[in-house]
This record gives sequence, structure tokens and C-alpha cells, in this order.
Amino acid sequence: MDITALLAQAANLMLTGMVGVFVFLSILIIAVKGLSKFAAPDEPVQPRSQAAKSKPAGAEQVPGEHLAAISAAISQYRNQHFPSEK
Repeated sequence: MDITALLAQAANLMLTGMVGVFVFLSILIIAVKGLSKFAAPDEPVQPRSQAAKSKPAGAEQVPGEHLAAISAAISQYRNQHFPSEK
């Protein structure tokens, strides 16, 4: 076989592969869009109340003395290890 025949066969194979991938991806996109419409929720999700979002659940359980001790420890650590950031 000469080079022209080989190049024509390669171009034919490349074109066939590209068309096959394009068709497969098109079918996949159509299927996903169809399934998303089929599986869409019928009723909208109700947002939670504002009171539930305002305070974290564990915020009331930590005593003020513990928060003061943690803040002091962090401050002391920063002063010892990063004195140039003041």
C-alpha cells in the first residue's frame, strides 16, 4: 500500500471515531436532561427558620472561663512563636 491509501484510511478511521463520540455524547446529554426533568422534585424545599441559623448548637455549652483560657493560650503562643507580627 502506498502512503496516500494509508492516509485516506487513517482519515476515514478518525472521522468515524469522532462522529461516534459526538453521537454518543449527544445521546448522553439528552438522556441526562430527560432524567433531570423526570426526577425533579414536585414541591420546593422549605427553608429552615431564621432562629435555627442564628446560633450554633454548641455555642451555649462552652463556659466563659474556658473561652478566656483558650484565648489567653492562643495569645501566649502567638507572642512566643511570632513576635514580629505585632
